[in-house]
Amino acid sequence: MLKITFFQQRVYDALQKIPPAKVTTYALLAKYLQCGSAQAIGQALKRNPNAPLVPCHRVVKSDLSIGGYSGHTEGQLVEKKLALLKQEGVLIDQDNRVDPSCVFDFKNVD
Repeated sequence: MLKITFFQQRVYDALQKIPPAKVTTYALLAKYLQCGSAQAIGQALKRNPNAPLVPCHRVVKSDLSIGGYSGHTEGQLVEKKLALLKQEGVLIDQDNRVDPSCVFDFKNVD
């Protein structure tokens, strides 16, 4: 069984606050968790044992490009991330960038 660290659990708990049809960025999630590293967030997401139930697919890069999924930055898994986001109603343009209206910034949470 995969051991989930305290930090990873905090990340996964925060993901549960992102509603369907919304995304956040690695940087916004790091800021919300008072973590100085968006890369640390990415590493926790890469190890998410409960994806997509714990919706790590709802985290994108700061430039609103899709970013990676399950440790991959291209290929079938990234296509799966795109499909999940589109299925939830996230608006994505022809360059695979998320519409800014779909960004969830954790304001007024908790």
